[in-house]
Amino acid sequence: MTVAEYIEQLKNSPAFMRNVACWRVLPERPARYGEFSEKLDPRAIEALRARGIERPYVHQARAIELAVSGVDFVVVTPTASGKTLCYNLPVLDAILKDESSRALYLFPTKALSADQTAELYAMIETMGVPIKAYTYDGDTPASARTAIRQAGHVVVTNPDMLHQGILPHHAKWIKLFENLKYVVIDEIHAYRGVFGSNLANVVRRLRRICAFYGSDPTFICCSATIRNPKELAEAMTGKPMALVDENGAPAGERNVIFYNPPVVNEQLGIRAGAIPETRNIAAGLLRAGVQSIVFGRSRLTVEVLVRYLKDMVRDPLGNAGKVRGYRGGYLPTQRREIERELRAGNVMCVVSTNALELGIDIGQLDACVLCGYPGTIASTWQQAGRAGRRGSVSLLIVVASSGPLDQYMMNNPEFFFEQSPEQALINPDNLYILLNHLKCAAYELPFNEGERFAGLEDTDELLSYLEEQSILRRVGGRYYWMAEEFPQAGINLRSASDQNFVIIDITDPKKHKVIGEMDRFTVPMLLHEHAIYMHEGRQFQVEKLDFDEKKGYVREVNVGYYTDADLTTSLKVLDEFELDASGAITRARGEVLVSSIVTLFKKIRFDTHENLGWGPVTLPELEMQTTACWWTLPEGLEDEFEREPMKNAMVGLAHVLRHIAPMHLMCAPQDISVVYHVKDTFTGKPTIYLYDSVPGGIGLSDRVYEMDRELLERAQELLLRCKCADGCPGCVGPAAGPGAKFTLIRMLDRLLEP
Repeated sequence: MTVAEYIEQLKNSPAFMRNVACWRVLPERPARYGEFSEKLDPRAIEALRARGIERPYVHQARAIELAVSGVDFVVVTPTASGKTLCYNLPVLDAILKDESSRALYLFPTKALSADQTAELYAMIETMGVPIKAYTYDGDTPASARTAIRQAGHVVVTNPDMLHQGILPHHAKWIKLFENLKYVVIDEIHAYRGVFGSNLANVVRRLRRICAFYGSDPTFICCSATIRNPKELAEAMTGKPMALVDENGAPAGERNVIFYNPPVVNEQLGIRAGAIPETRNIAAGLLRAGVQSIVFGRSRLTVEVLVRYLKDMVRDPLGNAGKVRGYRGGYLPTQRREIERELRAGNVMCVVSTNALELGIDIGQLDACVLCGYPGTIASTWQQAGRAGRRGSVSLLIVVASSGPLDQYMMNNPEFFFEQSPEQALINPDNLYILLNHLKCAAYELPFNEGERFAGLEDTDELLSYLEEQSILRRVGGRYYWMAEEFPQAGINLRSASDQNFVIIDITDPKKHKVIGEMDRFTVPMLLHEHAIYMHEGRQFQVEKLDFDEKKGYVREVNVGYYTDADLTTSLKVLDEFELDASGAITRARGEVLVSSIVTLFKKIRFDTHENLGWGPVTLPELEMQTTACWWTLPEGLEDEFEREPMKNAMVGLAHVLRHIAPMHLMCAPQDISVVYHVKDTFTGKPTIYLYDSVPGGIGLSDRVYEMDRELLERAQELLLRCKCADGCPGCVGPAAGPGAKFTLIRMLDRLLEP
């Protein structure tokens, strides 16, 4: 069955249509073309024509013109719009004109690096010229590395390898740094939060080394649609950037369906779960033979869905290869194998976290199902773009959860289709991150007294601090590295923690093998002793967690349940940076200490999702210093509302803010946390805290401090539009008690008074 036939089948299904909150058909869009720049080498243009590309799209023409003129720019167009040509053509043109020219490509993942290198190879082969392009990452054989350093015209890598494997050994890369003409940073919208703040500092180090060798490369950045691409690219590179955002690429008809699961308890406003509804929709696509991708918001969601769908397609021999899972934590060899199987058409359905959101070539899928709204409009379109060829019909189904953000989208679909309010936020000057990269920069090249790292005025102060810590030594007006350790090794770009745990399968006592990895902050939730760890639909029980050695030992089991842990968090204010008591609500921001501990886990049965019991978890408490903003409710409010309804309203407000704030910050929901205290120990009054879930903070709470009124207005709007009688999981959340919605609406009226 074709996807167009399946769409007709859905339209004729009353059971499906009664839960459709919105069905929008985005029409086919024709291509708009420009002309190739006259500055390009004719051989490059001939090679494109040999591959069937007669003219560039308008955005490609503009980008290529800027690149060959040496102007730094960022190109922002949707998925599958041909952004690759915007940088490949100028780079190849430069090398054709001057054989000594070099280019450096940065992709957020190794999979994307390998994928884009294949595209570049194809162009070079068509030209028939001796241009050498290589992937340089952790998988590159040692025997090939010397040749790449000496002869590679285009070096394709990822931020992690640039940080650990190239910049510290720049003396071996003299040809690259002396002749570096272009630096390409693809998918910059993926670099937000901790990862983006780290990469911005890696780029600062890169530019410092380039200056040392006498080069000043042109930066080319590419992004999916976000609100602030120019601002993000300038923060990332430290250079003024031109913006290319006029999209000329064609697109096929896309059917976008917002599916709101049916209400199963009208009094409480409880809807059917997103996971079982997604399973039913994905099963329908499988039965129809429509190749599809399903996105889940968490590892656990992905693994539960993989388990369900594999059970459905399992053959008499137990093989279920038509359904695969894909997420962080799988080993690289396993991920590459899944990508190959998808391209070959051997996999009919892949269930993934946002790990497959980026532009990896995974073949020509026809449908995309999202289990829960991904949190941002940009991510939704990125995930939707994994399905549908140019000129062909495609299908996107967003299955809503009961969360307030999902329900807001179901009730306000025009918000999704007409706006892109999200920003990608980074804070390169975060002291925790900056200090780490200053160490790396000093290791790579000594600092002169008075030299400013990326123009920072307090560079000397930070260098003096490192001298006091016996990390640097000042001799003859220069700061030299003197510590024994290699500073780059201790910094994980993608996390503020450098502590990853490996997961070891001990099912076969004769052959233990590593099957995955997990970051330190996730371990207490998913890898505690007696947890059921799920991997590609298979179940493993955690036999032992060695916190000191960072190892989890698991044994394969087959039980009818999975586990989910409860996290208890406490918060204490360490320092108050700013206080504003001018409005109806007192707001402040500062530094806080967050302590978290997992105390128990629940066993949840497959299919019915009922609770089968619980067990204790004995793990050490984790502490984190970070930044926060907080709101203290007015004096008279406690007298105006009774204690219990007021507590319920605060639970509801915390829940709403937790889901609405990521929409405006373009961060993952887990990047921020919201807690409430009915009687706070610091303020002595009812207080709500919003803090960055990252050591040191990355500026998210500072941004919320500036725009808190807008967030409160959004919260009020969500409550007023919700159709429930007195609070439901879609507005005040499942934990808020009776009277929460009515009390919270009245409370917000007071808080929003001028």
